[in-house]
Amino acid sequence: MKRSRINDILREGDAFIRSFGYRLPPFAYLSPRALKASNHAQIKARRMGWDITDYGAEKFDDMGLFLFTTRNGLNSDLGKKSAMLYAEKIMISRVKQLSPMHRHNLKVEDIINRGGGTLVIELFMADSAGHIDRDADVSVMVDGIHRTLPAGEHLALDPGESVTLFPNNWHAFWADGGDVLIGEVSTVNDDLTDNIFEQPIGRFSNIEEDEDPLYLLVSDYDIHLSP
Repeated sequence: MKRSRINDILREGDAFIRSFGYRLPPFAYLSPRALKASNHAQIKARRMGWDITDYGAEKFDDMGLFLFTTRNGLNSDLGKKSAMLYAEKIMISRVKQLSPMHRHNLKVEDIINRGGGTLVIELFMADSAGHIDRDADVSVMVDGIHRTLPAGEHLALDPGESVTLFPNNWHAFWADGGDVLIGEVSTVNDDLTDNIFEQPIGRFSNIEEDEDPLYLLVSDYDIHLSP
């Protein structure tokens, strides 16, 4: 994906987020130079910030996702009695833009439709080996109420509705009837090791640097924020 395209997506996404009265934290708008000059150690370590992905497929409009991680704990703190064991993201799923089938080994997450169209989530259970079970009914919790759905069911969430997904819940999602602003509240988020995809795809985009970055992505930190 070209950096110029990523910059456009950042501007469009920020405007969409603001249209719902949501505001990102101040560090979101630091220039690459300002972010490097600031005390960025915790932002980098916790991988907080912008994330635009096409899953390495170079077809963002068909398969992709806009994310911003506003807060995040550390994997090394998991299991402690008193620690930051949670994460929060704001995301945008565009109409018919697929976030592909995946699950997590550790993360439990609430996926919340914060506004816009309908968020459609395709659901399967994992078998004992962690693979997709295409026959087993799916057990999820929708706004605190347990629901049992057939394998492969499309769960439709209207604005204000949410679903709780556990590591044994395979899921893919997309927007229908309008782009969707998505909230995610979860245990510690680790996009480097805790995403298991059905297909052999990447988690981050391959970037062609045709212009300077407007803001750094979390995938830029190791390069641009190195000492």
